[in-house]
Amino acid sequence: MANRKQSNPQEKPLSRTRLLDAAVHIIRAKGYSATTVDEICHRAGVTKGSFFHHFRSKDDLALAAVAHWRAITEGLFAAAPFHQAQDPLDRLLGYVDFRAAILAGELPEYTCPLGTLVQETYDTHPEIRSACEQALSAHTAELTRDVETAKRRYAPAAPWSAESVGAFIQAVLQGSFILAKAKQGPEVVREDLELLRRCLRVLFQPDARFGTQEESHPLPTAPAGPEEDSGPEEESLLHQSHFVD
Repeated sequence: MANRKQSNPQEKPLSRTRLLDAAVHIIRAKGYSATTVDEICHRAGVTKGSFFHHFRSKDDLALAAVAHWRAITEGLFAAAPFHQAQDPLDRLLGYVDFRAAILAGELPEYTCPLGTLVQETYDTHPEIRSACEQALSAHTAELTRDVETAKRRYAPAAPWSAESVGAFIQAVLQGSFILAKAKQGPEVVREDLELLRRCLRVLFQPDARFGTQEESHPLPTAPAGPEEDSGPEEESLLHQSHFVD
């Protein structure tokens, strides 16, 4: 009995985490359809028997990988320095800067596995699609809280909703990751994030067109007449909402 091999209580959780990490990496690199159980096991350094001890199938692993990724990213963003800013607009701009700062390594290291999964499984694997949607929506909701606070402070009468801006930020990120894959590099993501930053500054820039809910100031309308080139006064109106850093 003394020679019996002692079981390590950490061995099972560790092998499960290695499988999840391997799945996230390979899905980011190759997509879900091209990812195989054998490849996941090989990267994780575990046997196929260990895989099926933890997961019933590849789809079961995908659902667990979404939750795993969500937990990792929630921790990453919760500890990010932009949360220290007192001003909600500074927090939003800091979030964009943070996203730019973590664009490091190869494509699989900075693109989003949730976006990849949704593109491949939205019509064939409703449970995976739903898990991805919930994770993406939870992250968007975090952004939306700061958007709502900044809107109340800087643009209370603006005709857009905080929810639409939160969704727009997420759309810019996911679309940029697709372009990064097409162009094989992060530069397009950096450019899009810089433009996103400028768009946010414009949205919250005090603008005479909005004012307050009680008093709004519509733009003057030009009298009807033959078409002419814009004069200096009209050009000023056309450009008055453009923000320049």
